[in-house]
Amino acid sequence: MNTLDRWHQIVATGDPALLDEILAEDCVFLSPVVHTPQRGRDITKLYLAGAMHVLNDGFRYVKEVVTPEHAVLEFVCEIDGIEINGVDIMSFDEQGKISEFKVMVRPLKAINSVHAKMQQMLEQLSA
Repeated sequence: MNTLDRWHQIVATGDPALLDEILAEDCVFLSPVVHTPQRGRDITKLYLAGAMHVLNDGFRYVKEVVTPEHAVLEFVCEIDGIEINGVDIMSFDEQGKISEFKVMVRPLKAINSVHAKMQQMLEQLSA
């Protein structure tokens, strides 16, 4: 199974434990609200697990652009009546694992909502 197929399976099941097999140890996570890159598999896994909880209302991918080195997946979902539109941008290393995961979100109202909800979720997951 390739990494992108596995990613879709992880999103469908909501099981972040499966992320270990597709994230490179030195993976970098780039958040839409945190200005510094988050480095390492564990912190990337924490952010992605948080996002699976926060962005779960109607979450679905509506478009994909994929090459052997990169994938751009456009998603939509809803938080508190606000329609969220964003993209997950993945880069793959030589072993096919995710070496960089960047999330971009629009509109501004959505970013603010995601920021508040993710902050709460990350505090819960880190406790």
